[in-house]
Amino acid sequence: MNQNWHATLIRHLLLLITLCLLGGLISGHYGWSLTVGLALYLGWTLKQLLRLHDWLSHHKPDEAPPDGYGLWGEVFDSIYHLQRRDQRVRGRLQAVIDRVQESTAALRDAVIMLDSDGNLEWWNRAAETLLGLKTPQDGGQAVTNLVRHPRFKEYFEAENYAEPLEIPSPINDRLRIQLNITRYGNNEHLMLVRDVTRIHQLEQMRKDFVANVSHELRTPLTVIAGYLETLLDNVDEVNPRWARALQQMSQQGSRMQALLNDLLLLAKLEATDYPSDNQPVPVEAMLKTIQADALALSGPRQQRISLEAQPGVSLKGSESELRSAFSNLVFNAVKYTQDAGDIRIRWWRDEHGAHLSVQDTGPGIEAKHLPRLTERFYRVDSSRASNTGGTGLGLAIVKHVLLRHRGRLEISSVLGHGSTFTCHFPASQVATRAR
Repeated sequence: MNQNWHATLIRHLLLLITLCLLGGLISGHYGWSLTVGLALYLGWTLKQLLRLHDWLSHHKPDEAPPDGYGLWGEVFDSIYHLQRRDQRVRGRLQAVIDRVQESTAALRDAVIMLDSDGNLEWWNRAAETLLGLKTPQDGGQAVTNLVRHPRFKEYFEAENYAEPLEIPSPINDRLRIQLNITRYGNNEHLMLVRDVTRIHQLEQMRKDFVANVSHELRTPLTVIAGYLETLLDNVDEVNPRWARALQQMSQQGSRMQALLNDLLLLAKLEATDYPSDNQPVPVEAMLKTIQADALALSGPRQQRISLEAQPGVSLKGSESELRSAFSNLVFNAVKYTQDAGDIRIRWWRDEHGAHLSVQDTGPGIEAKHLPRLTERFYRVDSSRASNTGGTGLGLAIVKHVLLRHRGRLEISSVLGHGSTFTCHFPASQVATRAR
């Protein structure tokens, strides 16, 4: 097309110059003839430009371009065809957008599109049912102003969306919703919200069942343990042959009591989202006590247990819960580290928050086991676990305590070279000075 335009333009100019020269030959004034010819051509060109501008400014959809001649006719037709093609492309794109919006509008799960600042751009009908959004008045509003749950505000501003968040619905406390946020484009947010009320109810039934059974078993176990202790104290008077059986029964009874205590503690941790006794906890002093207990537990095994604690760094939360979690990690290291092994406890603070690490030189854990270590009753080696007298709930308790304190547990291990358990707490949980 460009070559045709160039050829047409050259032909027109050659024809104009030829006519001007002929006029100059006839009149004898070549200069005036060229001037008048070029002026007429320039005027005709300006007239075509004005027609093009008027058509582009005021034409209606699908209105044909004005009639043109020569090169300008091709220009008008090319622009018209480009507009028609652009309209067809935009129509196809709009049809795709309409289908996507219709399909998302039919979803039971809520779909919300947010800009980079967290302001609402678009949402489907399910978002109005689950979150109470109103069309169109909520458009452009910050999502944290409409979903006012403090955990959601903290979750959204932390910008760590690896795990979903579960909270009550802002329009109905009996509904439980789960929120998943994904970033896309120029830091925009796509938020998916689903109703998990049924799953939450089933989970609550499981928790209630475990808590009730544990509570009901506690009394008979206490009675049995008391009678076994009495019999062991007077085993010679009863029958010396029963000594071994009574000792094993007493050991298993104590193990069952420890298991019930851990189950009741887990039930207590799951009952609320945040500890009620939220006070600055002097972690350094707590770790010194745990280190002394670990040395007593190690006894004659000659394990080296070192402690490096940054002074003056306290943690907001429940002292009893944090003590339970930290001692679980340290005592596990004592149990599974060989004699004369090394156990290193570190507590420090940086720009990301506060951290506790427990590193040992034990046998290590295979990589396939690491994702499931915090599951209840999960055993890496059932025979070894039973020998150490564990309940299989220690790391589950640690996980729940950290969740209640907005923390997370990181586990790294190399088979044959030991393991490292690290607790990470956000800066919001750190109290610089204990009261």
